[in-house]
Amino acid sequence: MSRELWIAGGEDELKYTLKRLIEGLGATREAARPGFSLALAQVLQSFEEIPLHTVLEQIKEKHNLERVKKKLFRSAAFGNFFGVLALFQSGRLAKDKKALLECVRLLQNLVQHHAHLRDLPRRTLVDILTEIPEAVFEEVLFGALQADLTSAFSTPGQLHLLLVSIQKFPGVLKPSKLKRLLGSSAIVTKENIPRLVEVLKTAARSEKKDKNLPRVGLDLLRVSVNEGAFELFWEEAVENGLLKEKSGPNSYMCYRLLGSALPLLSLDQLPIVLRGEVMRHYGEHVVSAQLPDRFKFAPEMETYVDSFLEGCDDPEKQLAVMVGFSTLTNQGYPVVPSFWKVVKHLQPETLLKYVNWLKRMFLRPDFDCCLDFTTSRQKQNQEKANLTQHRVLRLRKWIIARLVSIIDSQGKKEEDLVMDIVRFCFFHAFFETKKPTSEIPETESLPSVPLDGQSHSTVANLFFSLLQILNNLPVLGDTAEAAALREKHVHGVTADRSLWLYLILQYASTLLSHGKHVKAVTPFTAEQRAAWDRMLQSLENLQKKDKSHNMEIVAFQHLLLLVGIHLFKTPAETLDLLNDLLNCIERAFDKKSKKADDEEPEWVEVIVEILLSLLSQPSLLMRRVSKSVFGRICPYMSKKALHLILDVLDPEQDQDEECAVVVMEETDKKKKSSGANMDEEESADSSDDNSSAEDGEEDSEDENNTDDVDENFRNQLMNVLQAGNALGGDQSDDDVDDETMLALDENISALFAEQQKRIQAKKDEKEKMRKEKILRRDFKIKVLDLVEVFLAKQPESPLVFDIIEALLLVIEQSMSSDADKQEQDFLQKTADIFKNRLCRAKQYCKSVGDHQADLHAQLESLVKRASKHTDSPVALYYFSASLYLFKVLKGNMAREEAATLSSSKKKQKNNKENSAQTDQLSDTGLLDLKRVTTVYQEALSGFLTKRKSALTAAMFLDLLARFPVMCKPLIGTLVKSITAGARQHQQAQACVLLQKALQTRDLKLSMTEEEWGELIKESTSQITESLKAVNQFKVKVDQEKVIKCLELLNFLIKTANQQKLTVELAELSRVLQALSQQEGFGKSGRLSNLYWNVMNLLGFARPKREKAEPQPEHAPGAEPLKRKKKGFLPASKKRKNRKKAPAEPPEGGAESSKEAGAAGGEAAAHNSRKRKGAAGKAGGESPWPKKAKGSPGKETPGKQGKARRKKKKKAKQTPAPTA
Repeated sequence: MSRELWIAGGEDELKYTLKRLIEGLGATREAARPGFSLALAQVLQSFEEIPLHTVLEQIKEKHNLERVKKKLFRSAAFGNFFGVLALFQSGRLAKDKKALLECVRLLQNLVQHHAHLRDLPRRTLVDILTEIPEAVFEEVLFGALQADLTSAFSTPGQLHLLLVSIQKFPGVLKPSKLKRLLGSSAIVTKENIPRLVEVLKTAARSEKKDKNLPRVGLDLLRVSVNEGAFELFWEEAVENGLLKEKSGPNSYMCYRLLGSALPLLSLDQLPIVLRGEVMRHYGEHVVSAQLPDRFKFAPEMETYVDSFLEGCDDPEKQLAVMVGFSTLTNQGYPVVPSFWKVVKHLQPETLLKYVNWLKRMFLRPDFDCCLDFTTSRQKQNQEKANLTQHRVLRLRKWIIARLVSIIDSQGKKEEDLVMDIVRFCFFHAFFETKKPTSEIPETESLPSVPLDGQSHSTVANLFFSLLQILNNLPVLGDTAEAAALREKHVHGVTADRSLWLYLILQYASTLLSHGKHVKAVTPFTAEQRAAWDRMLQSLENLQKKDKSHNMEIVAFQHLLLLVGIHLFKTPAETLDLLNDLLNCIERAFDKKSKKADDEEPEWVEVIVEILLSLLSQPSLLMRRVSKSVFGRICPYMSKKALHLILDVLDPEQDQDEECAVVVMEETDKKKKSSGANMDEEESADSSDDNSSAEDGEEDSEDENNTDDVDENFRNQLMNVLQAGNALGGDQSDDDVDDETMLALDENISALFAEQQKRIQAKKDEKEKMRKEKILRRDFKIKVLDLVEVFLAKQPESPLVFDIIEALLLVIEQSMSSDADKQEQDFLQKTADIFKNRLCRAKQYCKSVGDHQADLHAQLESLVKRASKHTDSPVALYYFSASLYLFKVLKGNMAREEAATLSSSKKKQKNNKENSAQTDQLSDTGLLDLKRVTTVYQEALSGFLTKRKSALTAAMFLDLLARFPVMCKPLIGTLVKSITAGARQHQQAQACVLLQKALQTRDLKLSMTEEEWGELIKESTSQITESLKAVNQFKVKVDQEKVIKCLELLNFLIKTANQQKLTVELAELSRVLQALSQQEGFGKSGRLSNLYWNVMNLLGFARPKREKAEPQPEHAPGAEPLKRKKKGFLPASKKRKNRKKAPAEPPEGGAESSKEAGAAGGEAAAHNSRKRKGAAGKAGGESPWPKKAKGSPGKETPGKQGKARRKKKKKAKQTPAPTA
């Protein structure tokens, strides 16, 4: 495009383009400069005939730093810089040696202006060096850059320039030439270390805000590796130099050097950085940075490691880095997180070796290969008698967590590796080796430090976390079958469709069968072993079942496997649960079995009780499996089984119920105790602060409690003091002997100790009740999952009607109680289930013939309770439930009625009116319209006639919109309430509801023409009477009522005109005309518009507003008032008129004002001072000057406020002038 413009405009056009682009390089708008630079680069690239040297001269001439004004110096400096950048980006700079040399010299001059350009000239100079050939560098630039290269150790920029030159042009900067330039043939030497350290410190301080590694540091790393002096550089320059000065920028630069060095080093060099002081220092930073508001470098280090592992193809180097970071430990616990995302980049070979290394470290902890450290605060708080055992426990906990996270990672894994990790975790959680055997690989290596009970408990807890991961694990493998299963989103199975849980159970059976070689940590009793064998037999029987029940079989297998595995963790609690589950499964799938005893519960009831028991456990896996199994048994649910779930949600049974949640509290504490002891040391620094804060809170609570001393304690204290006085008689305190005082002190201390125990017992009891309430509420939230599943799976079941009352009780109770965060979540979830899963469900029960009377009674009860309620949000839920029952009854139809209506429709096909009425009747279904109408009429009448009601107009609008069949029965109540409403608000709402009903098509179809016309007349008459009663517009409700009446009138009159109905409107016209004369009528624009819309329909035209005539500037015979223009000095106060008296205004006031306006218009073309002067002169010539367009009439807010204050002050001091 540029060339086309040049061809069209010629050389002049090109010169003008260059001139404009060169001027734009120094634009004051910072965002515009790069754009001009890029445009200039493209022009120079397109027109190679333009000499670069000429353009550079024009740039230096236009943006001359010596002649530019001080305030434009920054723009001129950037103009020179962006000019050189444009020449470089054109791609022609390397070909023009003269221009290249001049550009380099200009950049060297710009380096001096660091305050404006920072290090941009140095970076551009480095970029130029990377693009030019070696011959050009040696011939042209070496001499120009020799001074910078010689003083390379002075600044980071100069050193970076030298390092880039060495790497780019090794043939020019040979060791001999470096010897002449620097005095040494290499950069990293023992003599240069101090100067390198100073340069690195300077670079660290300059890059403090950028939070990245300076480029000079990365290049220095590369040069040290190339020169074979990396070890010298790392130990002397980094560890003994940069790291010794304990400052943030220096430390962070050392960490960045460590992360950046990983890809550059060989396998033999990696231990230098991974086991050095920088690594130890980084570990201490990670531990101390756990406190809030501390800068955390760990995410940045993870980025470095992630980048290295992703780009590294050497498995040995990958393993070395993973082992190096895993052995950086704080009292045995590695500082890197157990779940580390970088594992996904490990190659399969590396991952297998890393897993084997983790297992070896678990069995035989080797702290000699670890880079272990202890913080200063941990040393002060060190109370561990056996520190080695403590470290082993912490290390083993981290290793198991890391093995679990490897399965959960996104990297490529094989089924054999996953199963190997699962077996290892399961074995060391629940078994110990008695004698090694080749049949069980886990027994071949004995732990050097035996696992104690706490270790087994920790591994067991992490193993059950592993079960949750396995349950959601996609199918592994590269086979076609595995790919097909992944496309179907199948989880928790292997490629051959075997459940992971089933494989674990088979492994457990193998361990139990080798009693000579292994033993369980908690051996099974005979009864428990019998239940285990029975479970295995049941699993085999389920696999032989008919495949038509495949989904149910999978669900029961899953539940059985999960309960069976829990037999190892809590055998006493799980035994009864397992036996009940086995009995239920046998009865559920045995078609020949019948109920022998009427009192014996059905199998589905027992299954529900088992699921509720599992939900009480703090396990996400249990929660998901319970939901899955419950979804399979929903078709078999009975009323008793459903009420087992609803009874948990019943607020009235909270006081009496002894649910499993409270029982589980102590077991939860035991589960968490093992992890709590280790977590204390993991965050030692933060825990001390938190504990001190908690102690402070407890102390404050104690102080508050001591204020409320009970009367009993006061009497006891008085008795003790009186007894002490009796021993002493009438003697003074000085005469009391020591034995008496000691006895008194002992009695008082014992009394206070007993009181403190009572206070602590009350606090413990209160805390226990609080925890029980939290656990109970959490359990109810989980049970809501089952209700939601049932409504989703069985929306057409009659049992849904029992859920309505239960959810409404929960909502009502939760809204009336004190709502904490957990209570709000519980209420929100219940309300969502009630609205979305129940009331708005598209599917509902279609066979309610047997429940017709009960549903009508329930509907009546819901509407009456909504009417009597005092809380409108709760009443809304009751009313919505009644509408749901209305929909169900209306949507069901008896078979006899359906046959009769279908035959009547065929006979009355030609009669439109009769068929419409027949359709209207057929739409009611099983609904007793007369009975339901009575209920809703009473509710509507109460809403419109009572001053306080929880019902709202939105509820009845929803009723009329969803069920138009209710419009005709309620229309009479609405028409009467236009005048009979309790207050103006109710009368307005009656108008809204009546308008909604009249707009419904089904209402007109259900009425004859005479009835319709009479309804329109009656409605119009009622509105007329209502408007007669309006005598003022003092409050907003009066306006609201009239607005709603006018909206309804607008619809009624339009309907009467369109359908040519006879309606008497004369009286209405008189009422409306009188209404417009009321006080305050015209204050509302909306009211006025609606009023004249109705009056237009009645034949009255809206009067046009007359424009006010412009008043003359001077009334005849009256002297005009002199007014000062705000914000401007009067003419007498100006410097040139200070000694002159104020001049009289000229006779031709109008002419002078026109002249002043013209003067102001001309002055707008000048600068601000001239504009102000012209305005001031105009203001002095005429008392009321007309401001011409563009004249200086604007004032700043400050001047306006000042003038306003002066005017008020003057008005207070002097009387107002009279005309």
